[in-house]
Amino acid sequence: MQKTEKAPRVSKHLLEKVMHVVFLIAACFSILAVVLICLFLFANGIPAMGEIGVLKFLTGTMWRPGNDIYGILPMILGSIYVTAGALVIGVPIGLLTAVFLARFCPKGAYRFIKPAVSLMAGIPSVVYGFFGMCILVPLIRPLAEKYDGSGFSMLTASILLGIMILPTIVEVTESALRAVPDSYYEASLALGATHERSVYAVLFPAARSGIMAGVILGIGRAVGETMAVIMIAGNQPRIPGSIFEGVRTMTANIVIEMGYASGLHREALIATGVVLFVFILILNVCFSLLKHRSEKQG
Repeated sequence: MQKTEKAPRVSKHLLEKVMHVVFLIAACFSILAVVLICLFLFANGIPAMGEIGVLKFLTGTMWRPGNDIYGILPMILGSIYVTAGALVIGVPIGLLTAVFLARFCPKGAYRFIKPAVSLMAGIPSVVYGFFGMCILVPLIRPLAEKYDGSGFSMLTASILLGIMILPTIVEVTESALRAVPDSYYEASLALGATHERSVYAVLFPAARSGIMAGVILGIGRAVGETMAVIMIAGNQPRIPGSIFEGVRTMTANIVIEMGYASGLHREALIATGVVLFVFILILNVCFSLLKHRSEKQG
């Protein structure tokens, strides 16, 4: 009897050790992949910045590879403007949708709305681009004609990206709201608060860490989106004077020209990837600091 009891314990302990090693290898592989990407970007991008001039590269307003002029300020501002516009449109709608699904949606409607929101995350970006070209651009064109625009503009790209980041924000925020203990909600009701006030004044602040995570993931999706932006943003490497003018983002700049670039031109595009990588890194660091601060205050 002692041998039969000991054997399962030994096999269970051995399985735990094996799985521990498997998980460690997977984690190391993920870290190695990130390190290799960083090495490639910085090894190829930093020398180009040094040759062009860091300030000249980051603050230059002209991008003319044929004349060896590489200034990516219009692309940096284009990425910031389009992402900011997407957040203005997508974040309020996404948060309100998540609150509705988590606390207000009837069970019958939830069975249809939730899969529809999840389906949005699986739609290819090129399909979103076609939607923007066929629906959004004609809608914006009458307004853009007053500013000599064609509808392929920063506003159109912002609206489309605002739609594209919705599933990310909705799903993460809904999960965060559902993770808040029911005792918070019940205690608020016991103190005399209404259902709506309990949700927005108690549950929403309690889930702020998860909500911020959803917003940050939405920003990452908006900044990194390429195909849909190429199709509707106008792709003009200049600083826009209004929301009805075309813009070119950093990702679009890389994809459009990498196919035929060579020499310093190719290295400048990789350096643009370095700037984009650092931009995303700064966003993640800011989120970590905000999360740490909110947990400290909580």
